[in-house]
Amino acid sequence: MGMLNKGLALGALMAGLAAAPAFAAETIKAVVIDGYPARALWVKEFTEFFIPEVDKKLAKTGNYKMDWQESYGGAIVKPKGVLEGVKLGLGDIGIVTTIFHSSKLPSQAISAVTPFVSADARVVAKAVDEIAKEFPTMQSEFAKQNQVYLATGVVLDTYQVFSKEPINSLKDLEGQKVAGAGMNLRYLEGIDGAAGVRGGLTDFYNMLDTGLVDKAMLWPEAAKTFKIAEVAPYMYKADLGAVNSKTVTVNADYWEKLPDEVKQALQEVAVMYRDHVAGIAMDRAAASREAYVAAGGTITDASEADRAAWANAMPNIAAEWAKTLDDKGEPGSEMLKAYLGKLAAEGYTGVRDWSAGAGG
Repeated sequence: MGMLNKGLALGALMAGLAAAPAFAAETIKAVVIDGYPARALWVKEFTEFFIPEVDKKLAKTGNYKMDWQESYGGAIVKPKGVLEGVKLGLGDIGIVTTIFHSSKLPSQAISAVTPFVSADARVVAKAVDEIAKEFPTMQSEFAKQNQVYLATGVVLDTYQVFSKEPINSLKDLEGQKVAGAGMNLRYLEGIDGAAGVRGGLTDFYNMLDTGLVDKAMLWPEAAKTFKIAEVAPYMYKADLGAVNSKTVTVNADYWEKLPDEVKQALQEVAVMYRDHVAGIAMDRAAASREAYVAAGGTITDASEADRAAWANAMPNIAAEWAKTLDDKGEPGSEMLKAYLGKLAAEGYTGVRDWSAGAGG
């Protein structure tokens, strides 16, 4: 009987081992940082889309399990501090807002210097990300910041002009003070007497309310969030264009130690996240325009003639951008032409050919 019991016990043990995985998954800690709050579109979707998708991919083999530690809203870094934070290893993965770093990440401005081409966030995100992967420039800019580039995203569907007074044509922008956030202030060069006033998104309401500016360039989703219809009830739908401003990066030292399977999962999901966020940005854009009108706003469509006149009045900031990179030995002009080619293949040709003045 003793032998029988032993045999049964051994059988039970063997069955138990067969049912259990042959090895335990290795746990890998990942600290994710952004200075923006958890409710910001791209941060919320990192939590609700990016992280579960990576977990799903890794669960297929069961070799690795991520221990995600998310820190947003200024707990570790402020919005402008993500690049430095990932560089120093304060975060392993970060969502860098690239428009804050035009001197360190100049090539990221590629969509900002090509206005009036595409107002489709999905097309712009894909094109910018492909350029980043086909040319070494963007990746090497991040490498200098001790970071590995994963993917670029677009949350800004397209800049429009919001105004205290009605805008019926380009003439109504002449002699006006217009709030902007950076590169888009250059869009005003060439409009007679128009002056750009730099401000942050959170300042625009007060700038309009106090009369510091007459108009502001921002996108409908932001206009809805910040109740811009109250102080600027007229929107001039000029479709200045979608702009990339978010890039997911990984600290280079952390990346080096990651197993290949985890690296691959992060790279694949970064592209899915890019398209997912851009799709939401487009859905929100339509809803935000409706909300602006519901809040008392009036939308006027710019004529194609006015859009062309505005684009042609500007200096060729795209050719300038390309030349600055060319002069540093980077393929700026080639990148510009390839990028515009990608947009054209998707059916978007601008009212002005920005590559006309580029070298290469």
